[in-house]
Amino acid sequence: MATDTFLKPGPAIILVEPQLGENIGMVARAMLNCGLTDLRLVNPRDGWPSAEAVATSANASAVIENTRVYQKTEHAIRDIDTLYATTARPRDMVKRVVTPRQAATELVEQTKASGRCGLLFGREAKGLKNDDVVLADTIVTVPLNPEFTSLNLAQAVFCVAYEWFQAQDETSPSETPLPKNIHPASKQELLGLFEHLEGALDDSGFLQIKEKRPNMVRTLRNIWQRANLTDQETRTLRGVIKSLVRYRGSSKN
Repeated sequence: MATDTFLKPGPAIILVEPQLGENIGMVARAMLNCGLTDLRLVNPRDGWPSAEAVATSANASAVIENTRVYQKTEHAIRDIDTLYATTARPRDMVKRVVTPRQAATELVEQTKASGRCGLLFGREAKGLKNDDVVLADTIVTVPLNPEFTSLNLAQAVFCVAYEWFQAQDETSPSETPLPKNIHPASKQELLGLFEHLEGALDDSGFLQIKEKRPNMVRTLRNIWQRANLTDQETRTLRGVIKSLVRYRGSSKN
């Protein structure tokens, strides 16, 4: 295939609950324009595979034929080390916000360091839910006319993918690389930490107020996301939780 020369390891494009096959096809076309092929769908409304997606992809078979489908966002990001969420709406949470250009610079650096990265895009009508955004390390917002910031799904993907394509030959290596035996915690490791801690807090009664639990869980997850934990730090924290749970259980006897 003529485009093979330009295909390099790049970030995964993750579409959360996309509605129309035609939009998925246009996203695939935009991705291949910029040398990206890892497309993941979370619970697509009209199912997969999609004849409509094929028709609008302009023969972007390298993307369409390798598209993976997941039931939940958490499942789609388990092999991702660094996750960016795209949104134009302000969120009631503390998250670093960058432009597509800055995100692309960081993505190139992380990919060169063998990091696995992902870009999260929401539903056509309403975008991402807060429970999706909280899983991300950073928010990407496209600077546009403040009086009219509406983009369709393929446009949003293309904005970020194009910056990625342009940045590949212009980005310097990271100035603060981790030691060889230390790696950033993967999303699977972080999700394990989240679930371990939340389970312990459920058992202790800390999360017992049902209506407050979702917001408290998001707050806790944001704290750990901002910490930029390594894999070793994640294992240590899980050991701490396990020890505290064991101590609490023994103190009751």
